[in-house]
Amino acid sequence: MTDAVRLVDLRETPLDVSEVLAALDDAESGGLTLFVGRVRDHDHGKGVNGLDYSAHPTALDRLRAVAERVAEEYDVHGVAAVHRIGSLAVGDIAVIVATTAAHRGEAFAASRALIDTLKAEVPVWKHQRFDDGSDEWVGTP
Repeated sequence: MTDAVRLVDLRETPLDVSEVLAALDDAESGGLTLFVGRVRDHDHGKGVNGLDYSAHPTALDRLRAVAERVAEEYDVHGVAAVHRIGSLAVGDIAVIVATTAAHRGEAFAASRALIDTLKAEVPVWKHQRFDDGSDEWVGTP
């Protein structure tokens, strides 16, 4: 893991923004961009009452590889990515990604690449439960 990749994890316990901020604390970074993804109360015009995230056994390694790639492709000082697995309620934090850089532009670009690539490549699957009793799997192969 490069020095820039400071925190990468999959957890069944609630995620904490302050842990991510602490992992990326340094005096050289003028910009820190943080994205927090939360469980919303609707999707596709239906009410959502909760969801479950499942992860393939390779998901943590894939998440680490995505973080490493972002650290190599962008001029960043720090990278963090933490994703929740298990059962989540509406309002719970599902994912936190953040990057630090000397300037805001690079931090914004790196964080956008980090969340977009994570969603596209890391095998974490969402099972949504709707108010009407139906359900849906999202992101499965």
